[in-house]
Amino acid sequence: MQNLQNEKTIVLDYFNDVDNCKNEDLAEIISNHTSENFHMRCTHPFNEIKGPENVANQLWLPIRDSFKPIQRRLDIFYAGINSLEENQDVWISSMGHLMGVFNKSFFGIQPNYKSSLLRFAEFYKVENNKITEGAIFLDIFNFMQQLGLSFIPESTGLVCVTPGPMNHKGLKFELSDNGESIKTLDLIHRMRDRLVKGSKMKSFKEELELDWKKDMIWWGPGGIGASYTIDGYTRGHTKPFEEGLEFVKFNGHVLSSAEDDLGGWFGWPNLIMKSKGGYLGLTSPSDIESEMRVVDLYRRDGDKIAENWIFIDHLHFLKLLGIDLLEKNKSISRK
Repeated sequence: MQNLQNEKTIVLDYFNDVDNCKNEDLAEIISNHTSENFHMRCTHPFNEIKGPENVANQLWLPIRDSFKPIQRRLDIFYAGINSLEENQDVWISSMGHLMGVFNKSFFGIQPNYKSSLLRFAEFYKVENNKITEGAIFLDIFNFMQQLGLSFIPESTGLVCVTPGPMNHKGLKFELSDNGESIKTLDLIHRMRDRLVKGSKMKSFKEELELDWKKDMIWWGPGGIGASYTIDGYTRGHTKPFEEGLEFVKFNGHVLSSAEDDLGGWFGWPNLIMKSKGGYLGLTSPSDIESEMRVVDLYRRDGDKIAENWIFIDHLHFLKLLGIDLLEKNKSISRK
């Protein structure tokens, strides 16, 4: 049984110290927990950030400045060995919401002075008792939808505050059974290979039923929304996704790991796609190839996948196609 409890403690301590320190101490706190070459992969408009001081000033201070007081509400937390690397790197994966009162403009999005929830997925690699690299996906598109911004089209799925696992066992603070972790990793890799290598990113009901429960829940990203059951997933996600986009290339992932019944991955970027027109109600046909940075987290129930949480950096993807939603927001009012 793999014991990754030390790495869990290191990241939990990092969360606690970063969340509770004063702004003027933030860079020092991050530096205390991280290596000299610490760097982060972040969703647009943050993108790649190198060095503890820059992570403090360019990532966390803008968030803390707009949402006060900030509170991290974890729904998923687990540790795993990166199955994509030979040197057995340990990564901590987490997901939840950052909660605060939205009281100051956030990259041009005007505040509503109400309690707000910003959906996140976060990943950290731990080496020699230090955090050496990380990634954070913020679902800013979902946040814009919660605000009812007038230029955002209606999603094909449900727009909501995304809950954690249905079994309420998403926080793996204790030691887990490695055998269960292997079952989860094998299942999601089988599903991945079927989708990418066999179907070229096209989902067929007959294949979905091999890996997914019929009452699956697909907690989709901002711009798409959530879908329930295989039939609902086909209507709410795969049909508009496949009709609006042309698959170009699968780049693989940076991380793929699992613990107990939870597992998943992220890529930077995972996919190269082209617009066939109409995707999210925003795009036009284009020969431009654009990048999709994607997170998939899964919950296994028995021998099938029961739930899937997805983040897509749609702001980055769309900007490469010439659609800058943050700029568009500055000139268009709320509903």
